[in-house]
Amino acid sequence: MNIYVINGPNINLLGTREPEIYGRDTLESIATTCIEKASKAGHKVDFMQSNYEGEIVEWIQDAIIQKVDVIIINAAAYTHTSIAIHDALKSYSGYKVELHISNPHLRETFRHISFISSAVNAVVAGLGPDGYGHVIDLLPDLPIKVN
Repeated sequence: MNIYVINGPNINLLGTREPEIYGRDTLESIATTCIEKASKAGHKVDFMQSNYEGEIVEWIQDAIIQKVDVIIINAAAYTHTSIAIHDALKSYSGYKVELHISNPHLRETFRHISFISSAVNAVVAGLGPDGYGHVIDLLPDLPIKVN
């Protein structure tokens, strides 16, 4: 299984940004965990982060071209604003998981709206940085059509 893990703005600051909300794990440590877990199961992970909406859209489009099996996306603040990411996800026919480190519904009201949720197969929120690894662990049990 080929997996893209796509992260949006400010996720590169994990470990130092609001650790009371996001924990102390760095993006690099989360990436290492995901890559190791996937590798043990015979899967490949490409782990990426951008503060630029267009780059995230291009990665989703690349997933279409490369026939990637799964996208795990933490669109971060773009979750609540990006119709472009929504539309790109709608164009991707593989399995899609929206992931949030915190539970957006327990935070500011503007975070309660997701433009991403209606374009994905599953939503995972509030499991902290460990949520990434949990999703990787669950992939073999999900109804995923492998390309």
